[in-house]
Amino acid sequence: MRRSFLSVLVTLITIISCTAQNVYVFAYFKGNGEDGLHLAYSKDGYKWAALKNDQSFLTPVVSKDKLMRDPCIIRGGDGLFHMVWTVSWNDRAIGYASSKDLIHWSQQEYVPVMEKEAGARNCWAPEITFDQKTGTYMIYWATTITGKYPETLSGKESSYNHRLYYVTTKDFKTYSPAKLLYEPGFNVIDATIMKVGKQYMMVMKDETVEPVKKNLRLAYSDELTGPYSKAGIPITGNYWAEGPTALQLGKDWLIYFDRYMDHHYGAILSSDRQKWTDVSDKISLPEGIRHGTIFTVSDKELQALL
Repeated sequence: MRRSFLSVLVTLITIISCTAQNVYVFAYFKGNGEDGLHLAYSKDGYKWAALKNDQSFLTPVVSKDKLMRDPCIIRGGDGLFHMVWTVSWNDRAIGYASSKDLIHWSQQEYVPVMEKEAGARNCWAPEITFDQKTGTYMIYWATTITGKYPETLSGKESSYNHRLYYVTTKDFKTYSPAKLLYEPGFNVIDATIMKVGKQYMMVMKDETVEPVKKNLRLAYSDELTGPYSKAGIPITGNYWAEGPTALQLGKDWLIYFDRYMDHHYGAILSSDRQKWTDVSDKISLPEGIRHGTIFTVSDKELQALL
């Protein structure tokens, strides 16, 4: 009887411990990104509560504009949290910092990823994806290079005409030269990439201005650095969507995005990544949240943040 009780107790403790690992954290910015990094957490992936009373965890100090927009945080193969962000509307660089606990951060670095491209106008919404097979990190972002891809150039919205570029690194000290990651045949920004089975899935924003698109689409590749497939049909509705971030909940994929013209977030859900259902009425997020990324932490790490 006693042995049976102990067995049940051990099983319960194991279940609780496993469940406690599924804590989601949303890294985001507010306003124009002047005050830096904000974090919120969720136990179920739908209802989010701001941490630290929605005050900043890290104030930006690099670049002339000193902004921290579009923060992307991942846990690396070294156990550290690695973050990149947009430092300015028109710099040829991105920001980088690392942390053991999301509270104490390394010195912020200004990484000039597009400095050798004289016509580069910006570096927007950088993200990191880790390739466990090679131990390599790929950092990717959107840039407009003056004179390139004239077939999709519009005179509207400051004539931005983005494509996706990337560098790789193993230590965040030395970086490969910047290369073209994706040329879908249209103005594209805000890519996020995650492993799905044996493939990599890219969620990106079609930034076409004429005629207006402003929706999210998917592409796939067998390798992290590509080549990626032709972009699929839009997966978001009749509204402007950007800044996607995705998480997997069991067999389902949940994609969050900024419905920036409507000043609130939206979300879509799918079990097959073909048919998507709008679940925006089921989510709850801190007021004023802007473009960010979702990652997981342990319950112990969450308690330290709380």
